[in-house]
Amino acid sequence: MTIGVDFDGTIVTDAYPQIGKELPFAIETLKMLQKDQHRLILWTVREGKYLQDAIDWCKERGVEFYAVNRDYPEEEETKNDHYSRKLKVDMWIDDRNIGGLPDWGTIYNMVKEHKTWKDIIRERAGSANSYGGPLQERKKKWWQF
Repeated sequence: MTIGVDFDGTIVTDAYPQIGKELPFAIETLKMLQKDQHRLILWTVREGKYLQDAIDWCKERGVEFYAVNRDYPEEEETKNDHYSRKLKVDMWIDDRNIGGLPDWGTIYNMVKEHKTWKDIIRERAGSANSYGGPLQERKKKWWQF
């Protein structure tokens, strides 16, 4: 699986342009994902020196990305001196996700076990609702997707 990973607010706390504190288990989880043969692409708004700082910070901790801000390492710049701004990845790990960033243990389990947010929520809810009765699927209204 190819996974796009944000830096600020995802691997480290958001302190741009400085590098924030590492989020608990971020580096360990990224290493485990790489060990599981996933391709990790660093996808960040950082550029120039600030981008290199982030790359070096990760590398010092044992995480080297398959590519940085591009789909593959050999991708060439266009005539406008820009790379493709839309990655072709299977999954994104980003603090700007709807619902925010789950903890890194949950992220790893979602990737490893091919689970969705809906799967995780159902598991956490267990087999009973707050009134002690069984969970039941609600019938969707015509205006719901």
